[in-house]
Amino acid sequence: MTYLKLIFIHKKSQTMKTIMLSAGLVAAIFLSSCGSGGNESEESASGENDSKNELPASVQEGKGVGEIKNVELADQPDATMVAEGKSIYDMKCASCHKLTDQRVVGPGFQGVTNRRKPEWIMNMITNTDVMLSEDPEAQKLLEECLTRMPNQNVKVPDARKILEFFRQNDLDKTGQKDGAI
Repeated sequence: MTYLKLIFIHKKSQTMKTIMLSAGLVAAIFLSSCGSGGNESEESASGENDSKNELPASVQEGKGVGEIKNVELADQPDATMVAEGKSIYDMKCASCHKLTDQRVVGPGFQGVTNRRKPEWIMNMITNTDVMLSEDPEAQKLLEECLTRMPNQNVKVPDARKILEFFRQNDLDKTGQKDGAI
């Protein structure tokens, strides 16, 4: 019986050594991958890396980041697009966004076309991840709402329909639309 206890203790000891060695190796890899060597702060301090810190022109113009560079709007919302946009909103957006100014998970949409340019709205719908990582206004919304908007895989034509629906919603609720243009 004593012999079996010794074998058990020896195997337990070897297992503990393996676990400790593995943990040490993981910690060493983690620590070595975290260091930047100080190059980033030196570049920023010297001014060599300033071009990377500049915002793209589309962001500076309030159009956001994405493939939508210019949206031409008719004076009145297109009724067919409004109806189709409402269907898309109901299916993909309504669980997190209200058509009032009430914030649920995300901000309410009332007045959105008076606060944001049409390009920004469409880029946020179609290019969510990049907008949240690169656009300062999208980042402010993320800080405010504390929940990252999921990518709903909305294509540009459907985003345009949602925009028309938002324009009609703003016209109905606030009496004005397109105030951000």
